Amino acid sequence: MSQAGGGRGCGSSVPPRAPWSLVAATAALCLVSATSVWTAGAAPMSREEKQKLGNQVLEMFDHAYGNYMEHAYPADELMPLTCRGRVRGQEPSRGDVDDALGKFSLTLIDSLDTLVVLNKTKEFEEAVRKVLRDVNLDNDVVVSVFETNIRVLGGLLGGHSLAIMLKEKGEYMQWYNDELLQMAKQLGYKLLPAFNTTSGLPYPRINLKFGIRKPEARTGTETDTCTACAGTLILEFAALSRFTGATIFEEYARKALDFLWEKRQRSSNLVGVTINIHTGDWVRKDSGVGAGIDSYYEYLLKAYVLLGDDSFLERFNTHYDAIMRYISQPPLLLDVHIHKPMLNARTWMDALLAFFPGLQVLKGDIRPAIETHEMLYQVIKKHNFLPEAFTTDFRVHWAQHPLRPEFAESTYFLYKATGDPYYLEVGKTLIENLNKYARVPCGFAAMKDVRTGSHEDRMDSFFLAEMFKYLYLLFADKEDIIFDIEDYIFTTEAHLLPLWLSTTNQSISKKNTTSEYTELDDSNFDWTCPNTQILFPNDPLYAQSIREPLKNVVDKSCPRGIIRVREESFRSGTKPPLRARDFMATNPEHLEILKKMGVSLIHLKDGRVQLVQHAIQAASSIDAEDGLRFMQEMIELSSQQQKEQQLPPRAVQIVSHPFFGRVVLTAGPAQFGLDLSKHKETRGFVASSKPYNGCSELTNPEAVMGKIALIQRGQCMFAEKARNIQNAGAIGGIVIDDNEGSSSDTAPLFQMAGDGKDTDDIKIPMLFLFSKEGSIILDAIREYEEVEVLLSDKAKDRAAILKGKMIPSYIINSNPETENEEQPSSENDSQNQSAEQMTPGSQEVELVDQESPEDSVLSSHPESLSPADTDSAANASPSEQNPNPTENHEPTSPDGECTDLDDNQLQEQSETEEEPPPSVGWGKKAQPIDSILADWNEDIEAFEMMEKDEL
Repeated sequence: MSQAGGGRGCGSSVPPRAPWSLVAATAALCLVSATSVWTAGAAPMSREEKQKLGNQVLEMFDHAYGNYMEHAYPADELMPLTCRGRVRGQEPSRGDVDDALGKFSLTLIDSLDTLVVLNKTKEFEEAVRKVLRDVNLDNDVVVSVFETNIRVLGGLLGGHSLAIMLKEKGEYMQWYNDELLQMAKQLGYKLLPAFNTTSGLPYPRINLKFGIRKPEARTGTETDTCTACAGTLILEFAALSRFTGATIFEEYARKALDFLWEKRQRSSNLVGVTINIHTGDWVRKDSGVGAGIDSYYEYLLKAYVLLGDDSFLERFNTHYDAIMRYISQPPLLLDVHIHKPMLNARTWMDALLAFFPGLQVLKGDIRPAIETHEMLYQVIKKHNFLPEAFTTDFRVHWAQHPLRPEFAESTYFLYKATGDPYYLEVGKTLIENLNKYARVPCGFAAMKDVRTGSHEDRMDSFFLAEMFKYLYLLFADKEDIIFDIEDYIFTTEAHLLPLWLSTTNQSISKKNTTSEYTELDDSNFDWTCPNTQILFPNDPLYAQSIREPLKNVVDKSCPRGIIRVREESFRSGTKPPLRARDFMATNPEHLEILKKMGVSLIHLKDGRVQLVQHAIQAASSIDAEDGLRFMQEMIELSSQQQKEQQLPPRAVQIVSHPFFGRVVLTAGPAQFGLDLSKHKETRGFVASSKPYNGCSELTNPEAVMGKIALIQRGQCMFAEKARNIQNAGAIGGIVIDDNEGSSSDTAPLFQMAGDGKDTDDIKIPMLFLFSKEGSIILDAIREYEEVEVLLSDKAKDRAAILKGKMIPSYIINSNPETENEEQPSSENDSQNQSAEQMTPGSQEVELVDQESPEDSVLSSHPESLSPADTDSAANASPSEQNPNPTENHEPTSPDGECTDLDDNQLQEQSETEEEPPPSVGWGKKAQPIDSILADWNEDIEAFEMMEKDEL
């Protein structure tokens, strides 16, 4: 979802902690055993090294911002692989992801205050002039209210805040007369019609020109919104009211927050993910701190800091107590059901919860912040980036990474709170990974799959608004910043609002409405800000002592079944409830326990066993809850067993001129032939086999001898194709799907199975590409004839690929400060989120055979489980997860928005000749080729060729 930032560490003292008893005993033993071996913390980083890293952040920002301004402006975002702007309506729709785009030069507005933080005051002044001259807020475009608020309204207000600061200093912006504030006010009025609901919760979308008026608006018919969408307005709207004196904005934002608070689940004090904006009914009743809810919690605490209203802190503390009671399972944060908070709602975590350690720092609860942050860092070290979603045993659930800044944000706040140089080393790792794996000639590209290193043609505006801001502040000393950052609070998009707004235009009633809903125990509330000097009493290694037990939490050396064990499950005088891992269908005692829990066992004709639960048939409510837990565990166990038989995706990397390893295609593995995860990668030129289907002896063995053969899928078994090309002398094979238009973007990756015979005779590696990915190679052959590829378990560092080759020096130069040095190749092992509501009642699970009914293709996603009764189905199996997050029922938003969620490239340094600024025009598809360094010409053509695949 959104990003959590923060200005000053303000909140309550550390509350009583729940016992750390939620990790399986085996994992606990591994962690406890590590406590005795922690050593001294990281060595202090010198001033010179910090300055060097800060300068590197500045250069990276220049690379991203400069390419946006040169190749994309005035479009909303840069497409870094094809070096052009993304214009709404001119590119293929990405669903709700595009709701952030409003034809208002989004990236420029989102970057305004970043320019000032990075001391680029001249560029800031030029950027403000461009915004005032070129940006139109009256476009006939439907946009997300949430995204437009945090990115555009927040960007304008952040720009205004620093513009008046610079004007007061007397050197820059002397001409400025609140023009950005007037634009912000205009936008605020455009967003107000979204609040035209009986509840006061805003519609999720609005037309910038027509509001929600039908039919012109083409919106205003939605019934649901996410909690964060409705609860992440108060900072920007209140700031707009305080800046302008127009109280209506703050009033509407407060009304929405009041309604959400009233609709919380009273027994658990948790809120759900999605709510009906007209009735206030919870549509999705799972609760966590990630996508769909995150910034709601953040804005409650920060509203207290910025506005000084005690009711916001009371609400935050109430929610926080519930989070730590039910959701926090250190170091994990797992979603639960708001009505039954002792039940986990899912078995995976989304990347957006990475903001939470930073928010805990602001709260003053440091220990769990350190624990969760360290767990996330271990995941990053394993995959180079934080996957969009990962399981409780730290496997990739969704493999995308759109360059999200939440982890960098929490790293910054933890460093400010602890002063531990360890977090500077963490920041250094983030910089290195961005440059090594995400940097491309025209900016930084999002990761399409962290396991293979493939890219996506997107560079979201929040990357410039937040990532570079937090990284620069991490390494900057106070004298490196031209203003006092402590005088401002960060919004969820890291925009800066001055704290003096708390005493300006206080015309809104600050009635404490919290007490109208519940009686609160004030004993846990401290109405003062925590002092970091007393958070770590005389112990400089405090943070290190917390982190060290988690160093191996992601490592495969310790088994790690994460199971919530209720204390009340072990009721006095009774046996613990039956666990799924212990169940035997032939054990009469187990069958009797199932019956007591309302679970029926059905033997199907095909030999499978089906389990169905009817909660109303259980002996008691406690037995029904045990039955629900048993069914959930069985779903997890069944899915896990299937996953263990699956192979991870592989990578096909084009390494010849002009690609030089920048094009990485996600490939499906084979259950036979050379295992690329255990053997050295296979490298060679490609050649098409004849016959193309490879189902008979090849007629062109001389063409494929010593090469990687291209074969079309169909007409015979995969193993037969492999034997035919192997007999012709091929060193590897790539099977290309014959289903035209198929793509790993829209279809689940699958692995090729054998033919039911012994396949030990197949010694060459075999990989599968969908049609769109395969067409990249076929088009490259038509264009360049000689095409060399690398078949591997994951994409390789281009410095290693190109070692010893005659290539242009700029390909391997990665840093202006380290010219002629090659980047070391990565040794990290590389490793999709639909949150279905889980309701107690009727559900089923089938215990299926582990072999696929087809022997030629094995799907890498287990079969979905269908409900057997309509009382209430529990559909929480990971097997039901949508393999393509952008097609989820709640698609990915670039910043998480009100929806649920969605490596290897060497950084490059190229200098661009100065040219006149491009003329402003929306019809422009790309900048002239000669605006890019001549050496890149052929590369750009190659990127354009791969455009359809990357989209």
